[in-house]
Amino acid sequence: MKAPFYGWIVAGCAFLVLFLTYGMQYSFGVFVPAMLDDLGWRRAIVGGAFSLYTVVYTSLSLLSGRLTDSLGPRRVIALGGVLLGIGIVATSQMSSQWQLYFWYGIVAALGMSTAYIPCNMTVVRWFHNRRGLALGLATCGASCGILAVPLLASFIIARSDWRVGFAVLGAGVFVLINIAARFMVHDPEQMGLLPDGAEATALQRVDPDPLLNPHESVDWTLREARTTLSFWLLLAAFAVAFLTITVPFVHLPAFARDIGLAGTRGAMSVSIIGLFALIGSVSLGTLSDRIGRRGALAAALLAQLAAYLLFITARDAGTLYVGAAAFGFFYGGIASLFPALVGDLFGRTHAGAIGGFIFGGAGFLGGWGPAIAGYLRDVDGDYRLAFSLSAAAAAVSLTLFVLLPRPRRR
Repeated sequence: MKAPFYGWIVAGCAFLVLFLTYGMQYSFGVFVPAMLDDLGWRRAIVGGAFSLYTVVYTSLSLLSGRLTDSLGPRRVIALGGVLLGIGIVATSQMSSQWQLYFWYGIVAALGMSTAYIPCNMTVVRWFHNRRGLALGLATCGASCGILAVPLLASFIIARSDWRVGFAVLGAGVFVLINIAARFMVHDPEQMGLLPDGAEATALQRVDPDPLLNPHESVDWTLREARTTLSFWLLLAAFAVAFLTITVPFVHLPAFARDIGLAGTRGAMSVSIIGLFALIGSVSLGTLSDRIGRRGALAAALLAQLAAYLLFITARDAGTLYVGAAAFGFFYGGIASLFPALVGDLFGRTHAGAIGGFIFGGAGFLGGWGPAIAGYLRDVDGDYRLAFSLSAAAAAVSLTLFVLLPRPRRR
């Protein structure tokens, strides 16, 4: 009996790591109301800690991507699990603002930086013809985590308090990520294999049009990629998108309370994001293998724009849930399409460094969205201005993706 292709084991381990890390990350909004009640801090303070966390972990993706290329994903992801677990557990014991910013905004963020780029760029190396499907399955781990972990966090908080919730989830992250990391192999060549669906001659082709035919690519170094317009437009598009990506995860539970809904409704809205992110990651990832990444990206970004327009008009749970569903579809789609697009445009050999640079630069420029949204809420007493600006950012990001050309060598 023929053994299953090991790349699917790599994708499965990536699923587990992303389930744990993104489930933990996007449970933060569920903790916010209890933290505000207990500590008496302003929303901008808590939102600022999450923004610092976002900027640190995305910016350090450049380093984690390079280390994954050179050292392999096993050691990088295991170290990240240790740092993320320690940071979350220590956050449960904090009593002052600087501790939140240090343990969550820096230490936990250091651990989180070893999740998205190392996992997904490793999957990129293992797959060729079914890259979109494999990445869709791997990244739906994040979607499943967003669906399940906020509900678990809400359950723990309701029966104990937010400190116990952080401690339990942090300990689980510490143990399980280190188990999954043991099975992450850098590339199929280390096991005497080729990427799934690839032939040796296919990897030598040149002069591709990767946006039209995503199965053909040539390998670029980071230095070469930075000389292309495609590289910088891609970075700019993701930077604008990043301004809005994390806002609902942090602020939707508090927004739900603002419009008179129970705390469980706010937690449910985050879980709905996770459910539809699962649908978006698998469906758009698979569809992009057939129609190309550009059309799939346009569908995702249109869903994001629709989500923020719904948030602006939300007065009841139904509208809030529909907006959360649209946003989840966008989030899941963009999470699976980004690494696939990087691999299509610039090849797989240096995908960690290139993807890490784009992801890190975009996160550094756009990661302050939750802090800005929290500040606007504190000043205006309402989230609708923040949601209106987020809708405008979504429209700009869509325009930049439409203009994205294929890279050409000088």
